[in-house]
Amino acid sequence: MKNYKVAVLAGDGIGPEITKEALKVLKVVEERNNVTFELLPALFGACAYFETGDAFPQQTKDICDSADAILKGPIGLSHEESKNIPIDKQPERGALLPLRRRYNTYANFRPVSLPKELAHFSPLKAEIIGEGIDFIIVRELVGGLYFGKKETGVDDKGQRYVREVLEYDEGQIRQILVQAFKLATARKKVLHNIHKSNVLKSSVLWNEILEEVAVDYPDVEVINMLVDAAATYLCLKPTQFDVMVMENMFGDILSDQGGGILGSLGLMPSACIGDEKAYYEPSHGSAPDIAGKNMANPYSMIGSVAMMLENSFDMADEAKNVWAAMQGVFADGFSTADLSKPGAGVNMISTQEFGDKVVEKLKNMPTV
Repeated sequence: MKNYKVAVLAGDGIGPEITKEALKVLKVVEERNNVTFELLPALFGACAYFETGDAFPQQTKDICDSADAILKGPIGLSHEESKNIPIDKQPERGALLPLRRRYNTYANFRPVSLPKELAHFSPLKAEIIGEGIDFIIVRELVGGLYFGKKETGVDDKGQRYVREVLEYDEGQIRQILVQAFKLATARKKVLHNIHKSNVLKSSVLWNEILEEVAVDYPDVEVINMLVDAAATYLCLKPTQFDVMVMENMFGDILSDQGGGILGSLGLMPSACIGDEKAYYEPSHGSAPDIAGKNMANPYSMIGSVAMMLENSFDMADEAKNVWAAMQGVFADGFSTADLSKPGAGVNMISTQEFGDKVVEKLKNMPTV
């Protein structure tokens, strides 16, 4: 029997609620397969700061170091509550970016998937969604503007200023492009390269490296597209995309737009993968306004479990079963209040009830 260690960082806001449902699903996976998961809970984010004075404390680092994979809930507070934490120790700067840096999780995969049967969640017209939307955004995660040098001060004219550096080297660019080409090869062999080379020299270098990497993947068709055009086409013709690759900030923005296409970031899990370690998380925030109300949909957290099963534990078939179980609950006419409004023609259930229904469906699926 295989045994895996999973660091569980439930996070802030709705994080503990949706993590609880994801772990219920992981328990069923354990029962259905010749595998055990040793769960290692740890503090991370604002909750960690208020208890230890550090959003990513050493004990959590040690637990993550020992784990085979990391399952991470959303972190962060409301704008007003964040003011209670020093700027450099706030969850995003004090925990999330250091986590990415520590494990060099340079490849972020965010699937944007909406079967035709669930098209009612999307704000887009049915004719635009067509037979369904299914593409993946591959985002470089540890370089660019977010990780560049940052400086604030007052200039010789007495004006406050800020300087932030967008920086990439060819090694960083090459490794994410290789991941994107590999994924495109395994899918429809079409790769949209999203850039801004008409303005940014970083994109010029990015495109030069892409041409070099593309030589090793002759079966993949590369379609180059400016980032602003891509933002437009994500709304007008999202079905043209299959694999999209882009630098850090472009990926941050366009993947959130992908959540808008689905109708909610609550329908978008993600995988953050490095050569040695990976962590899995919902793409949405901690939603402090609905925390504790048992109304947040755990889809993206359970979907993150599915991505963990496939990418870290070589359980692709069971991962497909988890996806099917979740989408089956929606197809049966159930939803949660954060995703659907009263009168939408669905049966409104709680966070816990949604998790229970996923578990029930998964238990009844054939074992692999």
